Amino acid sequence: MAKKSIIDEICDYIKKQKLSPIPVQTLNEEAESTRYFGGDLKEFIAAAKTLGAKGIFVEELYLEDDEFYYDSGMDDEEYMALYGNENVECQCGEDCKCKKGKKKAKDDDSDVDAVYFEPEDLDGLDLTLLKPQMAKFLDRIGEACGARLTVPGVDHLEVEIFADWYDEFAELVDEASEAIEIDPTDALRQAQAVYEAAEKADNSVKKIAVHPPKSGKKAKKGKK
Repeated sequence: MAKKSIIDEICDYIKKQKLSPIPVQTLNEEAESTRYFGGDLKEFIAAAKTLGAKGIFVEELYLEDDEFYYDSGMDDEEYMALYGNENVECQCGEDCKCKKGKKKAKDDDSDVDAVYFEPEDLDGLDLTLLKPQMAKFLDRIGEACGARLTVPGVDHLEVEIFADWYDEFAELVDEASEAIEIDPTDALRQAQAVYEAAEKADNSVKKIAVHPPKSGKKAKKGKK
């Protein structure tokens, strides 16, 4: 007998609570008024009953390939607004406190050959180069990893429930992302070292992505 998926387990539990799981898909998240629930599945069901729900929308969530790459959350337009004109010297004078002046001062105080990175500069970095343990989840790309449950109403009550294996994966993503945000220059150095070592060993590894696909389907981790 095949093992039940996370979706089957969630739907079975909802049915046992005398509620109907209703499969849905989110087409436009910006058009909805959503309240995010901070508890677990059992607490969410209790809240749904308190609100008088007759059913619950159930949307499957899948592990996507872009989750293996670093995403600072900054889009190209925001990046250009912050860093696009850094090659143009500011005109503030000696007491300059603008971003260009600060960055220039940091460069002036450093070694000539030193290069400094912001986390946004590493958008698209393959996180498996920082956390090789993540590679074991590559075969799960496209697999259902959880569900987004919604109590319908004028204000939607919503929670995301994930399989245990996805929680493990997401924790590795958080750790790798945190390393980038603490010291992006060192994180890139580590990733390059792993990549070069793998190349020398004639292993098959993915190249560092420059423009990974963006996805907003799942919220940041910390959500079970």
